[in-house]
Amino acid sequence: MAHPRPSRRSLLQSGAALAALALAGGCSSDGGGGERQPGAGATTPAAGPATTPADRRTLPAESAPHTRTFMAWPALEEVWGDQLPGVRQDIAGLARAVAGFEPVVLLARPDQADQARRACGSSVEVLDLMVDDLWARDTGPTFVTGPPGLAGVDFDFNGWGGKQTHANDSRVARTLLAHYGITRLQAPVTGEGGGIEVDGEGTLMATESSWVNENRNPGVPRDRIEAAFEDLLGVEKVIWFQGVAGQDITDCHVDALARFAEPGTVLLHRPAADTPPDVWTTASEQARQVLRSATDAKGRALRVVDLPEPDFGLIQGAGKDFLATYVNYYVCNGAVIVPRFGDRAADDRAAGVIGDLHPGRTVTQVDINHIAAGGGGIHCATQQQPAG
Repeated sequence: MAHPRPSRRSLLQSGAALAALALAGGCSSDGGGGERQPGAGATTPAAGPATTPADRRTLPAESAPHTRTFMAWPALEEVWGDQLPGVRQDIAGLARAVAGFEPVVLLARPDQADQARRACGSSVEVLDLMVDDLWARDTGPTFVTGPPGLAGVDFDFNGWGGKQTHANDSRVARTLLAHYGITRLQAPVTGEGGGIEVDGEGTLMATESSWVNENRNPGVPRDRIEAAFEDLLGVEKVIWFQGVAGQDITDCHVDALARFAEPGTVLLHRPAADTPPDVWTTASEQARQVLRSATDAKGRALRVVDLPEPDFGLIQGAGKDFLATYVNYYVCNGAVIVPRFGDRAADDRAAGVIGDLHPGRTVTQVDINHIAAGGGGIHCATQQQPAG
């Protein structure tokens, strides 16, 4: 059944929603229409490139050991409508699943923290912190490690280009880093953690549609954004996909499209052959063409493994905006957390493919249909803090 609210994928089509956002402060970098406020913790503005590998931080592969996982409790009925209870149920189930393998810290508004604790149980730590929505991958910091120490990159979240209210979510990265006393690196570009994917060996994948976009980085050319990735994340090569702008709220984040299973191997989301052209069918074919001739930072040709989507007809609640990609999984300590949509054959096939490509890890399937109905997935809802 189609859900009654504008989803993350269809929100762009709602002029009323955009008008409401304009009244609420639109795309301002502080989420409230004023000047950007300094962070409470140590903050380092983006500088020039590191001169040697010894003084450069890098973004580890997700498969590297974690200290903890951050998640967030969806707060706003105005965003989710009557789907909010189901979404919270999915988030609680996901938090418990990850907590079976590593510590989970769930960010929740103070007046909703007790509700979150009851839903998640004692295995999940709930931290009182003002949030708007559940997308911790995008609102939280992107953690980097190296000889200078652990730091968090703040990509200045602006509601995916002002498409959703973000007065609190725009401050999550800086507030969280200040709470833990972790150095904050202010990025010179605007974007989201779901818009980048790394192999941990110097290669990053991204879509132009979610970065070289006037709604985030007006007037900023691709080479400057690439330079920011190199400086902040320690990458040596960026593989760009065209993506599709203006058709879903993220402008086609790469973490729903293509992921590194390991260095040299990319899992690619593949819609069914009879799927009508849309943002993900178009983006998948574009990405496939790029990957056929691409090499990584080590000069390796890339092996591409298709990960077909499930049959929409077998998924309860799968409206036209449902994000049915298995690529949006999450790797944590000793496990890989994989979506389960309700197409048993496709669910099992995806779990088998992902499990084979992550040997030695327990494959845990989690029901996330309410989250997926909002245009997101497991990876979107999680953000890892790598071990220092």
